[in-house]
This record gives sequence, structure tokens and C-alpha cells, in this order.
Amino acid sequence: MIQNPILPGFHPDPCICRKGDDYYLAVSTFEWFPGIPVYHSKDLKHWELLTHVLTDDEKVDLKKLPSAKGIWAPCLTYCEAEDMFYVVYGVMNSMNARYFDVDNYLICARDIEGPWSEPVYLHSAGFDASLLHDTDGRKWIVSLEWETREGYEKPGAICLAEYSPEKKAVIGYPKRIWNGGTDRGCIEAPHLTKKDGRYYIMCAEGGTGYNHCVTMGRAENVWGPYEKDPENPIVTSAPGVSNERHDPDHLKPQYYNPDSVLQKSGHGSYVETPNGEVYLVHLTARPFVPELRCTLGRETAVQKMVWTEDGWLRMADGGRLAKMQVPESGLPKCEMPKIPDYDDFDADTLGNWYYAPRIMPQSFADVTARPGYVRLRGQESRTSLNRVSILARKLTSLHARITTKMEFHPEIYQHSAGLILYYDNMNYINLRKYYSQTLGQSALSVICLENGEKMEFTDTRTPVGEGPVYLRLYVEQRKTWFEWSCDGTEFQKIGRVFDTSHFSDEYCRYGEFTGTMAGLTCADRMFHRHYADFDFFEYTESYS
Repeated sequence: MIQNPILPGFHPDPCICRKGDDYYLAVSTFEWFPGIPVYHSKDLKHWELLTHVLTDDEKVDLKKLPSAKGIWAPCLTYCEAEDMFYVVYGVMNSMNARYFDVDNYLICARDIEGPWSEPVYLHSAGFDASLLHDTDGRKWIVSLEWETREGYEKPGAICLAEYSPEKKAVIGYPKRIWNGGTDRGCIEAPHLTKKDGRYYIMCAEGGTGYNHCVTMGRAENVWGPYEKDPENPIVTSAPGVSNERHDPDHLKPQYYNPDSVLQKSGHGSYVETPNGEVYLVHLTARPFVPELRCTLGRETAVQKMVWTEDGWLRMADGGRLAKMQVPESGLPKCEMPKIPDYDDFDADTLGNWYYAPRIMPQSFADVTARPGYVRLRGQESRTSLNRVSILARKLTSLHARITTKMEFHPEIYQHSAGLILYYDNMNYINLRKYYSQTLGQSALSVICLENGEKMEFTDTRTPVGEGPVYLRLYVEQRKTWFEWSCDGTEFQKIGRVFDTSHFSDEYCRYGEFTGTMAGLTCADRMFHRHYADFDFFEYTESYS
């Protein structure tokens, strides 16, 4: 069986495609760089983090964007006729007053690992734009058209426009074609496909929360009219009929289903294998109960599907409820390399599993300056929306231990470095070494930022020497705490036990849609040049 989620942790809005015997899956990254990770599989069970689509933080400038803005819902497709990969993605710039100012772009590449073409601007109609390569060679862009007018159903409807590769532009204004296959409202995430001469539209409805689902419709003409699948929704965590068209809120916690481990299941994309098997990937979440807080964010799961004789897509087991375990495909089993638990920074390049908010990690993290270490050059405070030195990886389990060995020599109180658990720039906890003017020497202490309120726990101030120090972070379900050591053997706890559930969409007031990250950090709020050296980064999800 395939165990869900196939990509645990911060992996929302999955889009899948196939080229030959290879399957590729892309997910959203919001304010994090590198942008749009692409995972690779040959059997739809084992996945490797292969590459990232967006690696130039000047061409795609996310600096100063608040959390939850940035890169939304990439659409990854493969055009067999051209032997070309395409990615359509949106850059969400603002959600002020619910205007949702987004710019949508298209790029392409012969190789999934690039190089990718220069971005072509499509439109700013709304988010979740995607691409259909029609059998006659034409190309179609489908997206949400965001609604702002009073008296109209919000958040909007699905619109369609033709894309001209010759002109590198959308032809005319997008036209609305679809208002949804249910009355759950909050339609989004459209994908167009073509099968047996008919056009199929797959959407998410109900909001990207607890009433989320996958729905479908079909038409003889790409412009419609589209008929609803009579069994909508086809995949969800909340089966049943609901009418929420009047409520544009996305979360809808009243639809939490206590009978399902997987919640928020929706925003789907499907792929067919050469032998005719169909698998649908979708986002999902696993909240703390009863608070309904999803610390790991929205994750990626997969369901086995089948086409019915009358041409509709159904879950293979005949139900609608997203399942934790799914039958494997008939494809040959193929293991994939996993992200290592222990990184000693001996490689010539930084591992591709590291991320930074709004800028590329390589702009401040150097594995060549001191062989066997990663050197982090300090920049702005961790609350900044501009240039912050946080080298992080995704938290993929609520049972984790993160350890590092750091050498750092702070000279003024604006110098600090250490270990961080980070949700966004307004919510994090940080065990740091810094220069204590009170003690007249280096010290350790814990700082917490909770919904913008800074708490510096001066009672945790602990003098330390100038030699290496070991820092450790434990995530034990609801409890999270720090420890430290001089020798890497005997650790002692420092600071209070924090509530892990606070790191979640539902608790954090300044960000949403992402997930919790754990990593290394350094700040020099004076000259942006003082640095810290880290000997290793160990991330384990089981320990004695």
C-alpha cells in the first residue's frame, strides 16, 4: 500500500504530470526560496526532491512580501508534441481588502531540471492559473477570476482564455465558463484535461479548509457548457451536501470530520500510467484536535482512481473520503533517494532541501568558506520581510529532534546565531548565542515571537565560553523545547516548553497556507557581515 501523505509537511497545491516512465509533482512555496520544488517518482509511491523551478530571487522578487504571499499553486505540464515542460505560476502580491493582486506567468524548459525560459506574463485575473495543451496544438489558460464587486458571489468563477505561443500573450479577455460542481462555494484550483474528445474541468471547492473537496465537470467544447459530475465531490474529507456559496471564508472549521485522519482534502490533479491506472494527488492536513491546528501545514496525498464506463472519474474503492492507505500501482517498484537525516556540510554545494524566506539560501549560506561547515552570514532581524539569514528545512513530523554544532563569536548585542523553529516572521522560537552586555560575555537565551509579540526570556540567560556549543530542538507532539551542551553528550534543557500547535495556519494571525520550518539562523543587525559556522545539521524523526 501507499501510505499518505506521500509528501508530509509543507507541500500544498500539488500538480502532477508524466513524461514516459517518469512522474513529476510540483507544489507551492509562497514566500520561500528556492521556489516550486519538483518531486520525481517512477512508481507513484517513492518520491525524491529532484529540483526547483525558481532559483533567481531577483527575477522573482519576493522581498518585502508578507507571509502567505509569493508563489501560489504552480501548474506543471508536459507537452508531448513539443517534448517540452511548462510551468504556470502566480505571484500573489497583496490580499489587502480582499483584492488579491496576483500576476500569473508561464515558463518552459526541455529538461525538467532547466534551464527555464524567461517568464511570460499572462494576466492578473485571479490565482491558480493552469494550462491545457489541446490535441489541435492550441493552448488554454484556465484560472479563478477573483470577484470584488458587491452583490456577486465570492470569491469568483473559473475563467478561460487562449494563449498564443507566437505572440507570447493571452488572446483577449478571459471569459467565465464554470461556477462549480457543488454548492460548497469558494471554487478555485482549476485544471483542464482532454479525454476521448471531451474536455474535463477539475476544481477545488469549499475553501482550502475543512470543507475542501475535488469536483469535476465536462463539456464537448472547451468553452462549455460544462455538465456537473452527478457524484460531486469525488474526493473530500467531509462527505455530504453543504451550501456555502454565501460564505467566502476558506477555513470552515465546522466541517471537521472526526472520522477522518486526513482533513482539508482537495485541490487535486491526476495522472494516468501507461497501463491505464489513474492516480490523483491532492492537498490534505492533519490537525491537532480539538484545536484544529495544522502545524505541518497542508501536505500532499494520493488516491487511486478509475474511469467509469460513462466517462467520470471515481475513487477506486467507490467512496469519496480521502484514504490514509492506497493500493500501489502496477508500475515496477523503484526506491528513491531521501533527504539525509545528517548533513555534515562536506559537499561542494548546499543541499537542495534547504530554504530561506524571500531570498535564495546561497546568498548568505556558504559551504566553501570553511570546508566541512556551512557559514551563515548574519543579516536583518528574523522579523524582517527583506533579507533574513534562516537556513531551514520543512518539519515533516511531530516527533522530531534537530541538533547542530555551532561556532560563533558575537561581539555586540546585535550579533546572534542559533537554532530556530519558524512559522513566519511574526511566529518563531529561537535558541540563540549572543553577546550579553549584562554579563559582559557570550550567553545563550531563548526568544519567542508569538503573533508579533516578542518575549525575551531573560531568566534563560546562560553564560557560555567561546568554544563550540551544541544546540538541540525537540518536537514531541504538542510539546516543543530546546536543550544545549558543551560536549554534545550531556544536554541540559533551557527555557520553557512551548505549545507546538501555535505553529499553524489556524493560530498565526499574520500568515497562513504554509507550514513549520526548522533550521539554522544568524543575525548581524549592525553591518550584515558577522557570521556563524555550523558543523552539521541533524534532523531525526525517531530517536532513543
